[in-house]
Amino acid sequence: MIDPLRMHIDFWNIWKQQSVNRRIFGALITVGGFTFIVNLLATGKELVVAHQFGTGDALDALLIAFLLPSFAINVVAGSFNSALIPTFIRVREKEGSEKAQRLFSSVMVLNTTMLIIVSVVLALTVSFTLPILGSGFSRQKLELTRSLFFVLLPILIMSGLGMTWAAVLNASERFALAAISPMIKPVITAVLLLATGKAWGIYALAAGTVSGFLLETGLLAWGLKREGFHLIPRWYGLDPAMKKVVNQYVPMVAGALLMSSTSLVNQSMAAMLGPGSVSAFNYGTKVLVLVLGIGSTSLSTAVFPHFSRMVGVNDWSGVRHTLKTYSFLIVFTTVPLTVGLIYFSEPLVRLFFERGAFTSGDTYLVSQVQALFLLQVPFYFLSILIVRLISSLQANHILLWGAVISLPLSIILNYLLIQWWGVAGIALSTSMVYFVSFCYLLYMLVSLLKENYS
Repeated sequence: MIDPLRMHIDFWNIWKQQSVNRRIFGALITVGGFTFIVNLLATGKELVVAHQFGTGDALDALLIAFLLPSFAINVVAGSFNSALIPTFIRVREKEGSEKAQRLFSSVMVLNTTMLIIVSVVLALTVSFTLPILGSGFSRQKLELTRSLFFVLLPILIMSGLGMTWAAVLNASERFALAAISPMIKPVITAVLLLATGKAWGIYALAAGTVSGFLLETGLLAWGLKREGFHLIPRWYGLDPAMKKVVNQYVPMVAGALLMSSTSLVNQSMAAMLGPGSVSAFNYGTKVLVLVLGIGSTSLSTAVFPHFSRMVGVNDWSGVRHTLKTYSFLIVFTTVPLTVGLIYFSEPLVRLFFERGAFTSGDTYLVSQVQALFLLQVPFYFLSILIVRLISSLQANHILLWGAVISLPLSIILNYLLIQWWGVAGIALSTSMVYFVSFCYLLYMLVSLLKENYS
């Protein structure tokens, strides 16, 4: 039994190394498989959450409390990853592993410093920001939100470091550990919620979330050390490679600030619509997150190192071939998937959530939100592919201007559409913004390739 299994593994490893597209496909299978398991576990956790909290005030408070840390994670750490990885791969390929380690250590100094500063700023300004985000909350509900915020704030530093460590593992084509480590969060959260939920209430969910992030970050640190990386931040000066990262980081962080502000706007506008609206909005994203979490995480993780490597050696025919191949595969798979999920939106919500505190009225509202959110799926996947190529080309200013367009458009569409559809209007607005963003990114990428890389 062992020998046939070993033969199949050896055949798979040989097959996927024969071309860039096969290596990307191999990474997609690896990351996608583990991400599928992660999302199944996350769905199980959400079933426990829905049973215990429904669309009540406590869950509304936790979701708004988590908004600011998650916003900062995406802006600070997410931007670092896009700015670091193309340069990191080029330095490693052309100057060796030692220079790549020096770049990584310097980036960790800057990343850690910024995460600490942002954490302090958020803590000092929370009394001002939370009433804006939860403008429809009662005074008691805002106090609960503020308390939960301070429980969740340590996630900012833990997740910020973990995201960068996972990106470096992926850049080294060690996809499995970075893909499997998020399994810890839903398992720990669900176990702690089941064990202490009645006694601790919503604080059990917050404590489980923090514990899960801590263990996930520890696992990623162990994985990097096994690969020979030194994790203690050390500053080696603003050398050319570090300057390149900083120059790319500035437009990335500005773009991420604007794009992540869209999520803040969406949830704060949902909070204006009355009790349970934030929770309904959140539940309406769960199937979408399951689909995007498996597909977009796999796609983004798999193509980014390979795009960066092809750009680094000026393999423009390879870039175009990979772009066309995976664009076709995305359209071929996501369009029928989207149609099917929209058609079965209400039965899916009823199957997953309608029990305990989650009522049939909640099912109807959440299924509407979910169906309108799902409209974005094909455009989201195509945009991910384009964004990763643009980042590999180190033309991140294009992404900045895309974010400049998206934020005001989101606010205007939200305001108009909630007049007719309430919280479901925000979901429709989000899908429309992604369509506009895709059109812009596609136009800019075609222009960029024609002008500079033909």
